[in-house]
Amino acid sequence: MSIGVEWDRIRRLIQEVVESQGYELVDVEFKGAGNNSLLRIYIDKATGISHRDCELVSEQAGTVLDVEDLIPLAYTLEVSSPGLERKLVKESDYTRFDGKLARIQTRIPLNQQRVFRGRLQGVHDGKVRLELHQGSFLDIPLDVIREARLEFDWASEKSRPRSE
Repeated sequence: MSIGVEWDRIRRLIQEVVESQGYELVDVEFKGAGNNSLLRIYIDKATGISHRDCELVSEQAGTVLDVEDLIPLAYTLEVSSPGLERKLVKESDYTRFDGKLARIQTRIPLNQQRVFRGRLQGVHDGKVRLELHQGSFLDIPLDVIREARLEFDWASEKSRPRSE
């Protein structure tokens, strides 16, 4: 979006607020135009995100954004956890979620396809290693990834022992 809005500066401010409160900034999205605009901030921490965590970051980020007045239009601010099928945004995400099920969409076809599903096996030489369901491996260059998300692993969840 370009209405003379300094998105890099806004993102840096949001990141400072989020990290100063002890959270990780996962992503920032701005959607819409005019009075229907939405600024969504995704936060995370190792123990998970509660409703109170979202309220705290919303209050802090909202105050900083209001004081700095960097967004010249009306918008709704929303703070959320990234959810079970969170986006993988940073290179470190691929290592952090090593062994987890993921879906990766590429900008260009690799082996005549653009969508891959498998288990993350870290990052090696700028490429995400994915273990495909047949037991084969595919190295996907980070710069060709359009979108990557964790996928909820139903099979693993069903086989997990329940604590009652």
